[in-house]
Amino acid sequence: MTRRPYVLLSAAASLDGYIDDSSADRLLLSNEEDLDRVDEVRAGVDAILVGANTIRADDPRLVVRSGERRAGRVADGRPATPVKVTVTTAGDLDPGARFFTGDGDKIVYTAGAAAPGLARLAEVATVVSLGAEVTPDKLLEDLAGRGIGRLMVEGGGAIHTMFLTAGLVDELQLVYAPFFVGDPDAPRFVRPGTFPQDAGHPMTLAETRAIGNCVLLRYLTNPLTATG
Repeated sequence: MTRRPYVLLSAAASLDGYIDDSSADRLLLSNEEDLDRVDEVRAGVDAILVGANTIRADDPRLVVRSGERRAGRVADGRPATPVKVTVTTAGDLDPGARFFTGDGDKIVYTAGAAAPGLARLAEVATVVSLGAEVTPDKLLEDLAGRGIGRLMVEGGGAIHTMFLTAGLVDELQLVYAPFFVGDPDAPRFVRPGTFPQDAGHPMTLAETRAIGNCVLLRYLTNPLTATG
């Protein structure tokens, strides 16, 4: 069996666990120093995954911004920016979204019969059906077969929950902003679910770091096997 990629889950949240508010504008939960840290983390992975809702809401580029880091990746024989990965069942994504721009590879995972919108996405990305249902283990198996050794999962809440409840996250990097959102309609870091890392099976705190007024908590879910 092909060894699955190392999975690093990255998120920023308010002190009460929200990753956005319910307004039309994106809520900034980190600072420039932390954004540069995230860029450094991106430069060290082979692929970055976000859900379709994140693409629709935030229109992220998901690239390595630093020219020096991009050049370093190329010097190492890697593409300048990691492979971009998303998951959608309906295929209702705009092929003109920034996710689909740039020279790097883009992969769209879906389930079941081809949805009407997937034909348009096939023009800008590799569309992969994983059968009746998209599960993280099937997704990781396919990525491993494509040579992906390190995957960075950047959200949103449904994607975080899917990987965490499946026990397929090796490392969690969570940045807390120094404020509350308090909006019941806003998305949270994770949704309700059964998590392997419960009160009886806690994660191991590997690092804490102050980043301006924000704080980074880095956890390992299984430090004996985590090699990333």
